[in-house]
Amino acid sequence: MSAAKAQQRNLTGSRQLLKISEVCEELDVAESTFYDWRAKNRGPRCIKLPNGSVRIRRAELERWLETREEAA
Repeated sequence: MSAAKAQQRNLTGSRQLLKISEVCEELDVAESTFYDWRAKNRGPRCIKLPNGSVRIRRAELERWLETREEAA
């Protein structure tokens, strides 16, 4: 693992940026599903980098998941 990748994995809270593939793996959904959610403004807020790649803050993913919790 490269030093840059190791450093990114060690970041905590809102500073940690996740790739779409990492988010999809964690949620157990296909990337096409994630892109569909994104197109319909139903997914977590994303950050589009100058090179065109997309990242999701760990804190934003956690916030988004909390809004999906159903009352018991």
